[in-house]
Amino acid sequence: MLSERQRELLGAVVGAYVEEGKPVGSQAVAALPEVRWSPSTIRSELSALEVAGYLSHPHTSAGRVPTDTGYRFYVEDLLASDERLPAPRAGELRLDRMRREVDEAIRDTTTSLSRITDLIALVTAPPIHTATIHRVEVLQLQPRVVMVVVIASNGGVTKRIFTFAGEVDPGLLTWAGCYLNEELAGLGLGARMIAGKLSSTELSETETRFLGELSGAFTDLEESADDSLHVDGAARLLSTEHSADLPEVHELMRALEARVSLLRALRSALDERSVFMWIGGENPQPELRSVSVVAANYGLGYRNLGSVGVIGPLRMDYGTAIASVRGAADELSRFFEAVYDD
Repeated sequence: MLSERQRELLGAVVGAYVEEGKPVGSQAVAALPEVRWSPSTIRSELSALEVAGYLSHPHTSAGRVPTDTGYRFYVEDLLASDERLPAPRAGELRLDRMRREVDEAIRDTTTSLSRITDLIALVTAPPIHTATIHRVEVLQLQPRVVMVVVIASNGGVTKRIFTFAGEVDPGLLTWAGCYLNEELAGLGLGARMIAGKLSSTELSETETRFLGELSGAFTDLEESADDSLHVDGAARLLSTEHSADLPEVHELMRALEARVSLLRALRSALDERSVFMWIGGENPQPELRSVSVVAANYGLGYRNLGSVGVIGPLRMDYGTAIASVRGAADELSRFFEAVYDD
């Protein structure tokens, strides 16, 4: 258990190291305006923090740098006090100004989050297999062209366009919209029961034939790792500015290329109710053990649908990362609630 003085000194060292990227000596700590102890007291306490595993000493004459344990203590302290986190930048992640399309919203969130934090941003889309049909729209674009829009319970929106040999009866379109909403609402996307609803013996031959033409909108839904995990900012993080902080950059690139395992790791944390993170050796993937992952889940009130996160060096601005992913997750949650309620 750290004393209050040790907690403050550890925070000062980690903050200074994050800011400057250089080992922090006791004299540099003593010069900080928030530090009120003598240099000899600071040296003694830093030595104690090093023995306890919170700091390390790269060279005998150099200052100290945080360990994974030191970073973990620092971010837990940040999470315990919202006043210490920077306020989200107004307007940066306002999804109500974005197209109300799930893939577009997620893509824009990923790009904005990477730009704000100067890190690699990750957003996982809601998995299709967990969603049910919320609403169906059957729209006539042209006399022979029909579009079917399927809105899922997770906010996902899919569209399929069908072209018929002859003009489509508008009355048949109106009937199809009503029937599909009555019969398919609540069924899982791709569920076997859907096919039975589309070919019910209670339907006329014309109705059955028309629904058969539209069936692909409900039965051909697929999901791939590329569609489920959006990544942005790799070039930004791999710039010369960050190169010194990424000793295992090739391992990191392998992890980004193997999206399936990274997606699986993020989805394994879907039960988390707040910001979660893996620092260095805490990462479930060996390829990520030289970096930190800061993430938060988004979703509807009763369940999480996906994760928003950033990947960066151990020496990252954790305060901005935490505030940014939390803000992005809140915006995506509001977005999905709006789509679902429409």
